[in-house]
Amino acid sequence: MKQLLPLLLLLAVVPASGQDATTLVKLVKTRLDKVRDYQAAATMEISVPFINAPRSEVRVFYRNPDKFRVQKPDGISVLPKGGVRVNMASLLAGSNYTVVDAGSVTESGVSLRVVKLLPLEEGGEVVLSTLYIDPAQQVIRRSTVVSKDGGSYEMLLDYGRYTSWGLPDKVTFVFAAKDFRLPKGVTFDYDKGEKKVVPKGDGKGRVTLTYSTYTINKGVGEKAFVD
Repeated sequence: MKQLLPLLLLLAVVPASGQDATTLVKLVKTRLDKVRDYQAAATMEISVPFINAPRSEVRVFYRNPDKFRVQKPDGISVLPKGGVRVNMASLLAGSNYTVVDAGSVTESGVSLRVVKLLPLEEGGEVVLSTLYIDPAQQVIRRSTVVSKDGGSYEMLLDYGRYTSWGLPDKVTFVFAAKDFRLPKGVTFDYDKGEKKVVPKGDGKGRVTLTYSTYTINKGVGEKAFVD
């Protein structure tokens, strides 16, 4: 009986912990679902070894649950379609996943709950998502996503004026630079040099969107998402 007691205590604790994580995800999702659509003005910076990409002003369009586009003033879409979930609402769209409580961590002095989302159906682009949720603000501060092809990427989110909507002031996408592919129609100058250039830093590429304004729930037509 003494040997069974620790196991019984563990079994008693795990469901409660898992339910807490599920409730937290639902609270975050409920906040994000208040946003039916938005248009936003932002500045985009691309930091990828060998590519000289200037900072540019962009427009960002979103419509619930998974329509998302980043567009330059000349009309060119500057983020690839499909695969990469570039906003939190699309990551939490529907409920066809299992929520697993993975404990907690402290980052930059903020206590975060770690939650893993496991898709219930096979064949999707995403096989595992890990969310780092700020339970006090009910927002996602960081996420990592593993795709079916074995690749992965990370999103870092900073909040400010639009926290009540669950919308970040700044999003940084972090990915393996070697996997970076430009969307069709987008070209940048490559760094030139006679000697072979060795990537500096951690070998990661980064795309940062810094939002200046959002126009929320005023309607976004289908044309915004068509090339």
